[in-house]
Amino acid sequence: MAERSARKQRPLTRLRVLRTEWLTPHIVRVVLGGPGFASFEPNGFTDAYVKLLFPQPDVHYPEPFDMQRVREEYPREQWPTTRTYTVRYHDPTNRELAIDFVCHGDTGLAAPWAAAAEPGEELMMLGPGGAYAPDPEADWHLLVGDESALPAISAALERLEQVAAGAKARVVLEVTGVDDEVKLAGPKDTSISWIHRESDPDGLVRTVRQMDFPPGVPHAFVHGEAGFIRELRRHLLDERAVPKDALSISGYWRRGKNEDGWQAEKAEEKAAEQARSVRS
Repeated sequence: MAERSARKQRPLTRLRVLRTEWLTPHIVRVVLGGPGFASFEPNGFTDAYVKLLFPQPDVHYPEPFDMQRVREEYPREQWPTTRTYTVRYHDPTNRELAIDFVCHGDTGLAAPWAAAAEPGEELMMLGPGGAYAPDPEADWHLLVGDESALPAISAALERLEQVAAGAKARVVLEVTGVDDEVKLAGPKDTSISWIHRESDPDGLVRTVRQMDFPPGVPHAFVHGEAGFIRELRRHLLDERAVPKDALSISGYWRRGKNEDGWQAEKAEEKAAEQARSVRS
């Protein structure tokens, strides 16, 4: 019997590849547009994310495509594979939406697709979702992440430059090496520490731990690989006393896991945590 889902249906957008741009040796930007652009509704978050849909080979889906119908009528193994990515920018003037992909060889699904994408190819996505945008009234801003968080951090800095030019931002970003650094906008009082994973694999956590925090309460965005997220969650909440409601922190991925495996692991951890709460 086909698996059924009661989840809320996110809006579906069908876009076409306009062009690709290699920003660094490991980051490719896919710029999308076409007739479907008008159906995409931004949600105002700088960490706006979408679920990219990659159809299964040799499976014929309903036209027009309807993910709810697919979930109700098709067996689970025939559902499109989903991968979660942050919208780097949404440009209503030029009718463009950009997504940045981190590419390390031919492994995976979304990154190899992006590296080989040609103009005219179609990409379907669900969303956007999201929960974070920098508070222009915050005392200062802490933005920490690796390449997976770079689009959201870049968007947050641009937002601050637009709406809070006097804001103070402290940024720590981990990338493979010096060639993967990119130019970032932001308010005038922005300092950026680039950590190179190849030469300093523990540098991101160490840099945050040793950082002199400015006075006041930060509005913090800390996202990326689950290993350093776990360490920094304890550090920021327990040692730095950052209030929970001023901290957006989450693992986007886990080393050695694809998105399916990581999401399953997160679900198991959440269930175990809920079980412990009930017992206590």
